[in-house]
Amino acid sequence: MPIEQRGVDTIPEAERTSGPRDLVSILLGSNLCLGVIVFGWLPVSFGLDLWASVTSVVTGTVVGVAVTAPLALVSLRTATNLSTSSGAFFGVRGRLVGSVVGLLLSLGYTALTLWIGGDVMVGTLARLVGLPTGGASHAVVYALLAAGTVVAAVFGYRLLLKLSKALAVGMTVLLAIGVVAYAGDVTTAAVPETPYLLGSFWPTWLLSAVAAGLSGPVAFITLLGDYTRYISPARHSAKKVWYATCLGLLVGLLVPQLFGTYTALAARGALDYAGPLVAASPAWYLVPLLLAATAGSVGNAGLMLYSMGLDLDAILPRATRARATLVVAAVATAFVFLGHFASDAQTAMTSFVLLLTAIGTPWAVITLIGHARCGGTYDPEALQVYNNRSRGGIYWFSAGWHPRATASWAIGAAVGLAGVSTPLYEGPLLALTGGIDCSFVLSGLVGGALYAVLTPNRAPRTVTAPEALAATE
Repeated sequence: MPIEQRGVDTIPEAERTSGPRDLVSILLGSNLCLGVIVFGWLPVSFGLDLWASVTSVVTGTVVGVAVTAPLALVSLRTATNLSTSSGAFFGVRGRLVGSVVGLLLSLGYTALTLWIGGDVMVGTLARLVGLPTGGASHAVVYALLAAGTVVAAVFGYRLLLKLSKALAVGMTVLLAIGVVAYAGDVTTAAVPETPYLLGSFWPTWLLSAVAAGLSGPVAFITLLGDYTRYISPARHSAKKVWYATCLGLLVGLLVPQLFGTYTALAARGALDYAGPLVAASPAWYLVPLLLAATAGSVGNAGLMLYSMGLDLDAILPRATRARATLVVAAVATAFVFLGHFASDAQTAMTSFVLLLTAIGTPWAVITLIGHARCGGTYDPEALQVYNNRSRGGIYWFSAGWHPRATASWAIGAAVGLAGVSTPLYEGPLLALTGGIDCSFVLSGLVGGALYAVLTPNRAPRTVTAPEALAATE
């Protein structure tokens, strides 16, 4: 199979051969991994019982899918990734906001997947063959997982699609066997001596809905376009693509997350997930668990790394997608080592997802408002101005930026960060929300409202190259 040559350029119609079923496969197969499963452990670590954990995860995921799924329709129309597509609203240079947000999201989730998958691999190999569990073993396993991930990401979309289709079947079988394996130990009660993380039920439940539920779909706000740009709107309707996105995200996220809640309660894993999961596993399930940790991690991290390569390619147009992928792979692997040797899992995960959700939500809301305003009509050539190292076009605005859209995002993100509550940081607006983290709601509402008010609902004016040059001088 040849290495994919496309970066963030416009995909020609002849190459847009994927369909809604492929979209479901890639969203399902890539998410059936420990990097997503571990989010089901978060509510248990917060002190919630089975039903509180399930309701918070399901509620957060459904809300998140309702917000993020329409983003898939943007790249269906533009034939490029979402960060580049957002140049229609932020400007061809202002769309770097989306590239940076996407890069950070993918970086964190790639590192998390390799981290958790590697820890489970080391634990299972220790029980199976007596592998030492020290730092050297973790380093070797992390490196091997990262290498497999790089191969999948560099080869690109076609290989990742085939891998996702295989994982959709294989991982479903492995998780179904896992339900049986842990059935004897599961309980509906909270893990003993695990108090509510925020002191009482409802604030903790809401934190779980955001950190464990909503964060899953939000992780895809810049990723969905990586897949739908290969779907032709001439052959597949927007409604079918939207249905496929909703189905893929709901099933692909809820199945592994709820499996994580189920196994966390069975393993009584309040302070850690990987160690208790392996310790509570019956001996006969260790090999399936090892397969799930290996294959699932490569599939999920491969897609995240693929997206990171596209985002870095968008930031640095002179870089090829393959080279950009190798660079971000090295950075992600470094974060894995940092996470294992210098951080607490619950604290790191909770802080990461809450902060990135607050920053990413206003970008997603602004992009959706812009998409609705333009009726899904774009100028693909004008979107590629920055990538082609030229100037001008309908999306040039002011020196390649739309100042009001960028300011709306920045203010929305700032308000969200001021209202966030993490184990490492609490924003000043928490006093106004009763200590409840409403950061994603505040950031989305403020950013979206400002954009709607500050920007006129009319088509942007085409800026010629000479005008664009003058605007930058």
